[in-house]
Amino acid sequence: MKEAEPKMKKADYHEESFRDPEFLESLEGRTLRILSEYLGPMSRLDKAKINSTILFLGSAKADPTNADSDFHRYYWEAEELAFLLAKWAISLKKPKGKDFVICTGAGPGIMEAANRGASRAGGKTIGMNISLPQPQNPNPYVTPELSFSFHYFFMRKFWLVYKARAVIIFPGGFGTLDEFFEILTLLQTSKISKKELALVLYGEDYWRDLIKFDSMVEKGAICAGDLKLFHIASTPRQAFSYLKKRLAGFLV
Repeated sequence: MKEAEPKMKKADYHEESFRDPEFLESLEGRTLRILSEYLGPMSRLDKAKINSTILFLGSAKADPTNADSDFHRYYWEAEELAFLLAKWAISLKKPKGKDFVICTGAGPGIMEAANRGASRAGGKTIGMNISLPQPQNPNPYVTPELSFSFHYFFMRKFWLVYKARAVIIFPGGFGTLDEFFEILTLLQTSKISKKELALVLYGEDYWRDLIKFDSMVEKGAICAGDLKLFHIASTPRQAFSYLKKRLAGFLV
């Protein structure tokens, strides 16, 4: 009697789904990709004992070498403010982890400046990069073990803000405005408590010229009380003084 031919050859066997790149990169595998961008950073931040962060946002176009650029001074002021905050945070010497670690989107400009200032103070510094069609490498001042990369913008935004106890918005473009208004909306709707997050707009001239906050109140688009959701500062020392007082209250 002729032996039956095997219906499957070894080459026909598929990997387990969690090992199958084709499945993981498929539409059906999207939920797992999203979940991995939630659980992966959580695990790594817990391992590094990061309790809380201070988030710096601002233009990627701020150039430390171009003195003719309007953003030149903001780069160095972000560097100085991050240095002051990181140095102060290190002095707290919390036994159960690190508080107020400087965090950025890992790119150039204001992000690089903040990572640079924290590094100068001797602190750990977080960078949360995003994969783009034009590759963006993390700046060299991000602590290697605290360098993250995300595919999904919304998961990156979640982790940028989730552990933040302060967010400092330096002058920037569309991306900065997007992040600013999303955080502002979360505060306005009490999805984030004002008691848990200090929001600072840095550079009064820039922001008051760009956004007519008082006009929004006059036209009834927002309430006068909404302007108390953020604080405006224009020098590193001014911002540091305000944030040191606010952040110290979170440690009680």
